[in-house]
Amino acid sequence: MSLVIASQMEEGFDADLRAHASRPTVIKPSEAEPWAAADDADILLVRPTPAWRGNREAPRPSAWPGKLQWVYSASAGVDFYPPWLLDAPLVTCGRGVASDEIADYVIAAIYLKAKDLERVRAKSLAEWKEAPLGRVSGTTVGILGLGAIGLAVARRALALGCRVTAARRRRHLPSPVKGVELLDDVGAVVASADHLLLALPSTDATRGMVDARLLERAKPTAHLINVGRGAVLDQSALLAALDAGQLGFATLDVTEPEPLPADHPLWSHPQVRLTPHISSNYTQVRGALFNKVTSDLDRFLRGEAPSDIVDPVAGY
Repeated sequence: MSLVIASQMEEGFDADLRAHASRPTVIKPSEAEPWAAADDADILLVRPTPAWRGNREAPRPSAWPGKLQWVYSASAGVDFYPPWLLDAPLVTCGRGVASDEIADYVIAAIYLKAKDLERVRAKSLAEWKEAPLGRVSGTTVGILGLGAIGLAVARRALALGCRVTAARRRRHLPSPVKGVELLDDVGAVVASADHLLLALPSTDATRGMVDARLLERAKPTAHLINVGRGAVLDQSALLAALDAGQLGFATLDVTEPEPLPADHPLWSHPQVRLTPHISSNYTQVRGALFNKVTSDLDRFLRGEAPSDIVDPVAGY
């Protein structure tokens, strides 16, 4: 008998999944209560829909995890889901699927800040005048969160002639990318950076980590870029640092909450560029996600561990 997969993915994805060599039975979970599919499925393929996001504080259902053997999160982060999701026997995630797309967004943000060609665009003879441009080569990109996204950014930044600094939780391990300087603590990374990348997951250890104390160490011209999770950044401290001249600019693809309230000052702040959580370019990476899911399914069926198992203690 084939595996039963309850999938929250779109129909085209599910149709391709049904064509897998194992011929799984693919069913649709309830939109309102996708966790209820635990009664019927062996594998639950989830994405952070409003039902999950709106029930992060909900108590664990009495029957969870039911007959489930495996929960597969299409997103790399699992902070969108209630903590009890991690009570399933096996939880994996889509880590790395969108890292190249997100890294390209980061590099675009760096160039847009340094080489703002629209600002110096000449539309008439009167506007034909010399104007200084910033630099990319020779600047320092500081990275907090040296996972798949951070490593993809590091490789690109090094290729562009940047210095790259980072701090990592497992300090005893060498840098996975030659040329990345591992500093003693996150404060040293912040102090070193012309462009400071936040690529951190949201966990109990990282929520609110980038606070006023840490931002005080930033260069007054520094450019902060957050593509990880909005919750890791104290947004009130960010606004205060920008207004006080302790920080130069911020590019935010993530906020807390998402979206922000209509009257939130980040929408219109002149030193903030806000984008609607689009850096993953999701529609362009569905093929990569499908390949990852089916490769992991092959491994699971052979009795091997799939990739990117989520640590329920660390939360990622």
